[in-house]
Amino acid sequence: MSTRLTPRTVFLLTLPPLLWAGNSIVGRLVHDQLPPVLLNLLRWVIAFALLWPLAGPVFRREAGLWRYWKHYALLGLFGIGLYNTLQYMALQTSTPINVTLVASGMPVWMMLTGWLFFGVPVSRRQVAGAVLSIAGVLLVLARGEWRHVLELRLVAGDLFMILATIAWSFYSWLLMRVREPAALRADWAGFLLAQVAFGVLCSGGFALGEQALGAAPVQWSWTLAAALLYVAVGPAVIAFRCWGEGVQAAGPSIGAFFVNLTPLFTAVLSSAFLGEAPHGYHAAAFALIVAGIVVSARR
Repeated sequence: MSTRLTPRTVFLLTLPPLLWAGNSIVGRLVHDQLPPVLLNLLRWVIAFALLWPLAGPVFRREAGLWRYWKHYALLGLFGIGLYNTLQYMALQTSTPINVTLVASGMPVWMMLTGWLFFGVPVSRRQVAGAVLSIAGVLLVLARGEWRHVLELRLVAGDLFMILATIAWSFYSWLLMRVREPAALRADWAGFLLAQVAFGVLCSGGFALGEQALGAAPVQWSWTLAAALLYVAVGPAVIAFRCWGEGVQAAGPSIGAFFVNLTPLFTAVLSSAFLGEAPHGYHAAAFALIVAGIVVSARR
C-alpha cells in the first residue's frame, strides 16, 4: 500500500529538523551570554512581532479565536512555553549532540502519549520503525563504531530534554484536535500567532521566575542579536509553520520519526563548523532513519 507521505509532506517534516539542529548549536553557542528562559522569551517576542503584520486581525472578536482560547493556550504552553524553555535549559549543561540524542526518543514518547491520553493504538510497524530510526541516531553518535555508545554519558540537562520531548508530544497530538473553524486553521500565520501569543505569556511568567532566582545578566553583542534573529525566524516561525501543516497531513506518530533527522543534521552542521567532512556512517544512519520513516508510514 502507498503511504500517507507526499513529497510536499516529506519536505514540510524534514525542514524543521534541519532548522532545529541549527537551533541547538546556536543555543549552545550563546548559553553563557543569555539566561535560557529569557532567551526563549525574547525569541518568541521577536516571532510575535514578525507575525503580527500578517495576522493581527486574528484577535478580533469576529475572527472566532476567543471561543477556542483554551485550545490555543494549551498549544502555546506545551509547544512554545515548555518545550523551548526546557530545551534551552538543557543546553546549559549538555551538548547539542547529547540533547538531540535524548530527543531521538520522540517516536516512543509520541506513541505512548497518543496511546495513554488520546486513545490512539500502537502498531507493530510503528515499533519496528522506532527501532530502525533510533538505531540510525545511535550510529551517528557512535561515530560508526557501536562500542562508542557505551562511552556516552548523560548529564543533568538531559533530564530537561526528556521533559521537553514529552511536552512536544502533547503539542503534536493537540494539533490533531481540530475544534476551531476550518478558515481559522487554514490561516497559517493567524493559527501560529494565536499560539505564540499564549506562549509568550507563559514564557514571560517563566522568565520572571528565572530572574527572581538570580539569573546572570545579559551580555549583549552583535553575535547574540544575530542568534536571536535566527532562532526567531528559522526554528520558530518557519519550522513551526511547516511542522504544523506536516503533522496535520501525516499524523503525529509519523511526524515523530522525522524528528530523528535532527541528530543527523546536528552532526553534519557540527562537522561543517569544525571543518570536518561527513563520513560514511552518516549516510548509513540516514538510510536507517529513512527506513524507520517508511516502515512506520506504510499501511
